[in-house]
Amino acid sequence: MEIAEKLIRTHTLTKEEALELFAQMGERDMAARLAQEAVKLRQSHYGNKVFIRGLIEFTNYCKNNCYYCGIRRGNGKVKRYRLTEDEILECCDSGYELGFRTFVLQGGEDPFYTDNRMTTLIKRIKEKYPDCALTLSAGEKSREAYERFRKAGADRYLLRHETADEKHYRILHPEEMSLAARKQCLYELKELGYQVGAGFMVGSPGQTWECLAEDLVFLQNLKPQMVGIGPFVPHHETRFAGEPAGSVELTLFLLSVIRILLPKVLLPATTALGTMDSDGREKGLAAGANVIMPNLSPMKNRKQYDLYDNKISTGEEAAECVDSLKSRVESVGYRLVCERGDFAGE
Repeated sequence: MEIAEKLIRTHTLTKEEALELFAQMGERDMAARLAQEAVKLRQSHYGNKVFIRGLIEFTNYCKNNCYYCGIRRGNGKVKRYRLTEDEILECCDSGYELGFRTFVLQGGEDPFYTDNRMTTLIKRIKEKYPDCALTLSAGEKSREAYERFRKAGADRYLLRHETADEKHYRILHPEEMSLAARKQCLYELKELGYQVGAGFMVGSPGQTWECLAEDLVFLQNLKPQMVGIGPFVPHHETRFAGEPAGSVELTLFLLSVIRILLPKVLLPATTALGTMDSDGREKGLAAGANVIMPNLSPMKNRKQYDLYDNKISTGEEAAECVDSLKSRVESVGYRLVCERGDFAGE
Protein backbone atom coordinates (compact mmCIF):
# COMPACT_ATOMS: atom_id res chain seq x y z
CA MET A 1 0.00 0.00 0.00
CA GLU A 2 3.01 2.27 0.42
CA ILE A 3 3.38 2.77 -3.34
CA ALA A 4 -0.34 3.66 -3.60
CA GLU A 5 0.05 6.28 -0.88
CA LYS A 6 3.07 7.72 -2.69
CA LEU A 7 1.00 8.00 -5.87
CA ILE A 8 -1.76 9.78 -3.95
CA ARG A 9 0.74 12.14 -2.35
CA THR A 10 2.82 13.03 -5.43
CA HIS A 11 0.49 12.41 -8.43
CA THR A 12 3.42 10.81 -10.26
CA LEU A 13 4.66 7.32 -11.11
CA THR A 14 7.91 6.22 -12.70
CA LYS A 15 7.81 3.10 -14.84
CA GLU A 16 9.38 1.11 -12.00
CA GLU A 17 6.83 2.45 -9.50
CA ALA A 18 3.97 1.61 -11.88
CA LEU A 19 5.23 -1.98 -12.08
CA GLU A 20 5.44 -2.11 -8.29
CA LEU A 21 1.87 -0.80 -8.07
CA PHE A 22 0.66 -3.51 -10.46
CA ALA A 23 2.49 -6.16 -8.46
CA GLN A 24 0.61 -5.09 -5.34
CA MET A 25 -2.79 -4.76 -7.02
CA GLY A 26 -4.15 -7.74 -5.17
CA GLU A 27 -3.51 -6.17 -1.78
CA ARG A 28 -6.65 -5.83 0.25
CA ASP A 29 -8.39 -2.47 -0.09
CA MET A 30 -5.83 -0.98 -2.52
CA ALA A 31 -8.30 -0.57 -5.42
CA ALA A 32 -10.89 0.87 -3.03
CA ARG A 33 -8.35 3.32 -1.60
CA LEU A 34 -7.32 4.54 -5.07
CA ALA A 35 -10.96 4.81 -6.20
CA GLN A 36 -11.79 6.82 -3.08
CA GLU A 37 -8.97 9.26 -3.84
CA ALA A 38 -9.89 9.42 -7.54
CA VAL A 39 -13.49 10.34 -6.71
CA LYS A 40 -12.30 12.95 -4.21
CA LEU A 41 -10.07 14.56 -6.85
CA ARG A 42 -12.81 14.54 -9.47
CA GLN A 43 -15.20 16.05 -6.93
CA SER A 44 -12.77 18.86 -6.13
CA HIS A 45 -12.47 19.88 -9.81
CA TYR A 46 -15.86 18.98 -11.28
CA GLY A 47 -18.21 18.37 -8.35
CA ASN A 48 -20.67 15.55 -8.99
CA LYS A 49 -21.11 16.47 -12.67
CA VAL A 50 -20.92 13.83 -15.37
CA PHE A 51 -20.55 15.43 -18.80
CA ILE A 52 -22.44 14.04 -21.75
CA ARG A 53 -21.00 14.09 -25.29
CA GLY A 54 -23.00 13.38 -28.44
CA LEU A 55 -21.12 10.81 -30.52
CA ILE A 56 -21.60 10.94 -34.30
CA GLU A 57 -19.94 7.99 -36.05
CA PHE A 58 -19.80 9.62 -39.48
CA THR A 59 -17.91 7.03 -41.56
CA ASN A 60 -16.79 3.42 -41.18
CA TYR A 61 -14.45 3.53 -44.18
CA CYS A 62 -10.81 3.35 -43.08
CA LYS A 63 -7.57 3.27 -45.04
CA ASN A 64 -5.74 1.61 -42.13
CA ASN A 65 -5.58 -2.10 -41.37
CA CYS A 66 -5.11 -2.18 -37.58
CA TYR A 67 -5.23 -5.85 -36.68
CA TYR A 68 -7.69 -5.50 -33.78
CA CYS A 69 -10.32 -3.32 -35.49
CA GLY A 70 -13.58 -4.48 -37.04
CA ILE A 71 -13.66 -1.65 -39.60
CA ARG A 72 -10.06 -2.16 -40.77
CA ARG A 73 -9.42 -1.86 -44.50
CA GLY A 74 -8.85 -5.60 -44.89
CA ASN A 75 -12.25 -6.66 -43.55
CA GLY A 76 -14.29 -7.20 -46.72
CA LYS A 77 -17.42 -8.20 -44.81
CA VAL A 78 -18.13 -4.74 -43.38
CA LYS A 79 -21.14 -2.94 -44.83
CA ARG A 80 -19.56 0.46 -45.41
CA TYR A 81 -21.30 3.81 -45.02
CA ARG A 82 -20.47 7.47 -44.78
CA LEU A 83 -22.82 10.21 -43.67
CA THR A 84 -23.37 13.25 -45.85
CA GLU A 85 -22.77 16.74 -44.47
CA ASP A 86 -26.51 17.25 -44.18
CA GLU A 87 -26.96 13.95 -42.30
CA ILE A 88 -24.22 14.97 -39.87
CA LEU A 89 -25.93 18.34 -39.34
CA GLU A 90 -29.21 16.50 -38.70
CA CYS A 91 -27.46 14.47 -35.98
CA CYS A 92 -26.28 17.74 -34.42
CA ASP A 93 -29.81 19.17 -34.69
CA SER A 94 -31.37 16.26 -32.81
CA GLY A 95 -28.56 16.31 -30.24
CA TYR A 96 -28.95 20.03 -29.64
CA GLU A 97 -32.68 19.59 -29.07
CA LEU A 98 -31.88 16.89 -26.50
CA GLY A 99 -29.60 19.37 -24.71
CA PHE A 100 -26.17 18.26 -25.95
CA ARG A 101 -23.53 20.98 -26.09
CA THR A 102 -20.60 18.84 -27.24
CA PHE A 103 -20.52 16.88 -30.49
CA VAL A 104 -17.87 14.23 -31.20
CA LEU A 105 -17.28 13.43 -34.88
CA GLN A 106 -15.68 10.00 -34.91
CA GLY A 107 -14.76 7.97 -37.96
CA GLY A 108 -12.23 5.79 -39.67
CA GLU A 109 -9.44 7.44 -41.66
CA ASP A 110 -11.62 7.90 -44.71
CA PRO A 111 -9.88 9.52 -47.74
CA PHE A 112 -13.28 10.77 -48.98
CA TYR A 113 -13.26 13.30 -46.14
CA THR A 114 -10.50 15.47 -47.53
CA ASP A 115 -9.10 18.38 -45.55
CA ASN A 116 -11.33 20.72 -47.57
CA ARG A 117 -14.46 18.68 -46.89
CA MET A 118 -13.65 18.44 -43.17
CA THR A 119 -12.96 22.18 -42.94
CA THR A 120 -16.28 23.01 -44.61
CA LEU A 121 -18.12 20.61 -42.31
CA ILE A 122 -16.50 22.04 -39.17
CA LYS A 123 -17.42 25.58 -40.23
CA ARG A 124 -21.04 24.60 -40.87
CA ILE A 125 -21.41 22.97 -37.46
CA LYS A 126 -19.74 25.84 -35.58
CA GLU A 127 -21.71 28.51 -37.47
CA LYS A 128 -24.97 26.80 -36.59
CA TYR A 129 -23.98 25.90 -33.01
CA PRO A 130 -21.37 28.44 -31.82
CA ASP A 131 -22.17 27.63 -28.18
CA CYS A 132 -21.19 23.97 -28.63
CA ALA A 133 -17.78 22.33 -28.36
CA LEU A 134 -16.74 20.26 -31.38
CA THR A 135 -14.47 17.26 -30.92
CA LEU A 136 -12.88 15.41 -33.84
CA SER A 137 -11.74 11.80 -33.76
CA ALA A 138 -10.59 11.14 -37.30
CA GLY A 139 -7.09 9.73 -36.97
CA GLU A 140 -3.66 10.83 -38.07
CA LYS A 141 -3.49 13.94 -40.26
CA SER A 142 -0.80 16.41 -41.25
CA ARG A 143 0.01 19.32 -38.98
CA GLU A 144 -1.37 21.61 -41.68
CA ALA A 145 -4.70 19.75 -41.65
CA TYR A 146 -4.95 19.94 -37.87
CA GLU A 147 -4.19 23.67 -38.07
CA ARG A 148 -6.94 24.21 -40.66
CA PHE A 149 -9.47 22.27 -38.59
CA ARG A 150 -8.55 24.29 -35.51
CA LYS A 151 -8.94 27.59 -37.35
CA ALA A 152 -12.29 26.40 -38.71
CA GLY A 153 -13.52 25.94 -35.14
CA ALA A 154 -12.63 22.44 -33.89
CA ASP A 155 -12.01 22.55 -30.13
CA ARG A 156 -10.85 19.07 -29.19
CA TYR A 157 -9.24 16.07 -30.84
CA LEU A 158 -9.32 12.46 -29.67
CA LEU A 159 -6.48 10.24 -30.89
CA ARG A 160 -5.95 7.17 -28.77
CA HIS A 161 -2.32 6.13 -28.87
CA GLU A 162 -3.41 2.50 -28.13
CA THR A 163 0.00 1.58 -26.73
CA ALA A 164 3.16 3.55 -25.93
CA ASP A 165 5.39 0.47 -26.28
CA GLU A 166 7.04 -0.01 -29.70
CA LYS A 167 7.10 -3.84 -29.63
CA HIS A 168 3.45 -3.96 -28.56
CA TYR A 169 2.53 -1.43 -31.26
CA ARG A 170 4.02 -3.76 -33.89
CA ILE A 171 1.84 -6.66 -32.67
CA LEU A 172 -1.29 -4.54 -33.14
CA HIS A 173 -0.50 -2.64 -36.36
CA PRO A 174 0.76 -3.27 -39.90
CA GLU A 175 4.23 -2.19 -40.97
CA GLU A 176 3.10 1.00 -42.74
CA MET A 177 1.88 2.48 -39.46
CA SER A 178 4.17 4.09 -36.90
CA LEU A 179 3.98 4.73 -33.17
CA ALA A 180 6.37 7.67 -33.59
CA ALA A 181 3.97 9.27 -36.08
CA ARG A 182 1.06 8.73 -33.69
CA LYS A 183 2.86 10.38 -30.82
CA GLN A 184 3.99 13.25 -33.04
CA CYS A 185 0.36 13.91 -34.01
CA LEU A 186 -0.62 14.13 -30.33
CA TYR A 187 2.12 16.61 -29.52
CA GLU A 188 1.29 18.71 -32.61
CA LEU A 189 -2.36 18.81 -31.61
CA LYS A 190 -1.36 20.14 -28.20
CA GLU A 191 0.89 22.77 -29.76
CA LEU A 192 -2.01 23.94 -31.94
CA GLY A 193 -4.20 24.58 -28.91
CA TYR A 194 -6.58 21.65 -29.03
CA GLN A 195 -7.87 19.98 -25.91
CA VAL A 196 -6.28 16.61 -26.66
CA GLY A 197 -7.43 13.12 -25.84
CA ALA A 198 -5.19 10.03 -25.82
CA GLY A 199 -5.83 6.54 -24.46
CA PHE A 200 -5.34 2.81 -24.83
CA MET A 201 -7.04 -0.58 -24.75
CA VAL A 202 -6.73 -2.61 -21.57
CA GLY A 203 -5.81 -6.25 -22.13
CA SER A 204 -5.09 -6.04 -25.86
CA PRO A 205 -3.14 -8.97 -27.36
CA GLY A 206 0.54 -8.91 -26.38
CA GLN A 207 0.06 -6.30 -23.67
CA THR A 208 2.33 -6.79 -20.64
CA TRP A 209 2.60 -4.95 -17.33
CA GLU A 210 5.59 -3.16 -18.85
CA CYS A 211 3.38 -1.92 -21.70
CA LEU A 212 0.84 -0.52 -19.25
CA ALA A 213 3.61 1.13 -17.25
CA GLU A 214 4.85 2.77 -20.48
CA ASP A 215 1.33 4.01 -21.15
CA LEU A 216 1.13 5.69 -17.76
CA VAL A 217 4.53 7.33 -18.20
CA PHE A 218 3.56 8.55 -21.68
CA LEU A 219 0.32 10.07 -20.37
CA GLN A 220 2.23 11.92 -17.65
CA ASN A 221 4.58 13.37 -20.28
CA LEU A 222 1.84 14.28 -22.76
CA LYS A 223 -0.55 15.68 -20.12
CA PRO A 224 -3.67 15.28 -22.29
CA GLN A 225 -6.92 16.94 -21.26
CA MET A 226 -8.82 13.70 -21.96
CA VAL A 227 -7.94 10.01 -21.62
CA GLY A 228 -10.10 7.25 -23.02
CA ILE A 229 -9.46 3.69 -21.89
CA GLY A 230 -11.60 0.60 -22.12
CA PRO A 231 -11.20 -3.15 -22.10
CA PHE A 232 -10.08 -4.78 -25.35
CA VAL A 233 -13.04 -6.56 -26.95
CA PRO A 234 -12.22 -8.97 -29.81
CA HIS A 235 -13.89 -8.79 -33.23
CA HIS A 236 -14.67 -12.03 -35.07
CA GLU A 237 -13.26 -10.78 -38.41
CA THR A 238 -9.76 -9.99 -37.08
CA ARG A 239 -6.67 -12.07 -36.35
CA PHE A 240 -7.42 -11.61 -32.65
CA ALA A 241 -10.91 -13.15 -32.83
CA GLY A 242 -9.99 -15.91 -30.38
CA GLU A 243 -8.17 -13.71 -27.88
CA PRO A 244 -9.70 -13.09 -24.44
CA ALA A 245 -11.29 -9.74 -23.73
CA GLY A 246 -9.64 -7.28 -21.38
CA SER A 247 -10.49 -7.12 -17.70
CA VAL A 248 -13.19 -4.76 -16.43
CA GLU A 249 -11.59 -4.87 -12.97
CA LEU A 250 -8.18 -3.80 -14.32
CA THR A 251 -9.80 -1.06 -16.42
CA LEU A 252 -11.48 0.35 -13.30
CA PHE A 253 -8.20 0.21 -11.39
CA LEU A 254 -6.43 2.10 -14.18
CA LEU A 255 -9.20 4.72 -14.35
CA SER A 256 -8.50 5.53 -10.71
CA VAL A 257 -4.73 5.61 -11.28
CA ILE A 258 -5.11 7.96 -14.28
CA ARG A 259 -7.41 10.29 -12.34
CA ILE A 260 -4.77 10.54 -9.60
CA LEU A 261 -1.94 11.09 -12.11
CA LEU A 262 -3.96 13.73 -14.02
CA PRO A 263 -6.45 15.12 -11.47
CA LYS A 264 -8.26 17.48 -13.86
CA VAL A 265 -8.48 15.05 -16.79
CA LEU A 266 -11.79 14.44 -18.58
CA LEU A 267 -12.17 10.70 -18.23
CA PRO A 268 -14.92 8.77 -20.06
CA ALA A 269 -16.69 5.70 -18.80
CA THR A 270 -16.48 4.13 -22.27
CA THR A 271 -18.86 2.14 -24.45
CA ALA A 272 -16.43 -0.81 -24.27
CA LEU A 273 -16.76 -0.77 -20.48
CA GLY A 274 -20.54 -0.77 -20.83
CA THR A 275 -20.31 -3.58 -23.39
CA MET A 276 -18.28 -5.83 -21.08
CA ASP A 277 -20.37 -5.12 -17.95
CA SER A 278 -23.98 -3.93 -17.94
CA ASP A 279 -23.10 -1.70 -14.97
CA GLY A 280 -19.68 -0.87 -16.39
CA ARG A 281 -20.24 2.83 -16.81
CA GLU A 282 -21.62 3.28 -13.32
CA LYS A 283 -18.58 1.40 -12.01
CA GLY A 284 -16.39 3.67 -14.14
CA LEU A 285 -17.89 6.75 -12.48
CA ALA A 286 -17.24 5.21 -9.07
CA ALA A 287 -13.58 4.76 -10.11
CA GLY A 288 -13.10 8.41 -11.11
CA ALA A 289 -14.59 8.82 -14.60
CA ASN A 290 -16.74 11.87 -15.41
CA VAL A 291 -17.77 11.66 -19.09
CA ILE A 292 -20.34 9.52 -20.97
CA MET A 293 -20.69 9.56 -24.77
CA PRO A 294 -24.14 8.41 -25.97
CA ASN A 295 -24.68 7.79 -29.66
CA LEU A 296 -26.26 10.44 -31.92
CA SER A 297 -25.56 8.52 -35.14
CA PRO A 298 -28.53 7.54 -37.33
CA MET A 299 -30.09 4.35 -35.96
CA LYS A 300 -29.62 2.56 -39.31
CA ASN A 301 -25.83 3.00 -39.13
CA ARG A 302 -25.10 2.23 -35.48
CA LYS A 303 -24.60 -1.51 -35.97
CA GLN A 304 -22.31 -0.82 -38.94
CA TYR A 305 -19.76 1.10 -36.87
CA ASP A 306 -18.61 -2.29 -35.67
CA LEU A 307 -15.22 -1.81 -34.02
CA TYR A 308 -15.57 -4.94 -31.86
CA ASP A 309 -18.12 -7.68 -31.22
CA ASN A 310 -21.34 -7.04 -29.27
CA LYS A 311 -20.80 -3.27 -29.18
CA ILE A 312 -23.87 -1.75 -27.58
CA SER A 313 -25.54 0.29 -30.29
CA THR A 314 -29.19 0.60 -29.32
CA GLY A 315 -30.88 1.02 -25.99
CA GLU A 316 -29.65 3.05 -23.06
CA GLU A 317 -26.36 4.17 -24.58
CA ALA A 318 -28.33 5.94 -27.33
CA ALA A 319 -28.78 9.67 -27.14
CA GLU A 320 -32.57 9.34 -27.28
CA CYS A 321 -32.48 7.75 -23.84
CA VAL A 322 -31.00 10.71 -21.99
CA ASP A 323 -33.67 10.48 -19.27
CA SER A 324 -32.80 6.85 -18.61
CA LEU A 325 -29.08 7.69 -18.55
CA LYS A 326 -29.76 10.52 -16.11
CA SER A 327 -31.58 8.12 -13.80
CA ARG A 328 -28.74 5.59 -13.91
CA VAL A 329 -26.12 8.26 -13.22
CA GLU A 330 -28.18 9.72 -10.38
CA SER A 331 -28.64 6.25 -8.89
CA VAL A 332 -24.90 6.16 -8.13
CA GLY A 333 -24.78 9.70 -6.74
CA TYR A 334 -23.82 11.83 -9.75
CA ARG A 335 -25.55 14.39 -11.94
CA LEU A 336 -25.65 14.18 -15.74
CA VAL A 337 -25.14 17.61 -17.31
CA CYS A 338 -25.35 18.66 -20.95
CA GLU A 339 -23.04 21.69 -20.78
CA ARG A 340 -19.81 21.85 -22.81
CA GLY A 341 -17.82 20.55 -19.84
CA ASP A 342 -14.49 22.11 -20.68
CA PHE A 343 -11.23 20.94 -19.13
CA ALA A 344 -10.94 22.40 -15.62
CA GLY A 345 -7.32 23.40 -16.14
CA GLU A 346 -8.10 26.06 -18.75
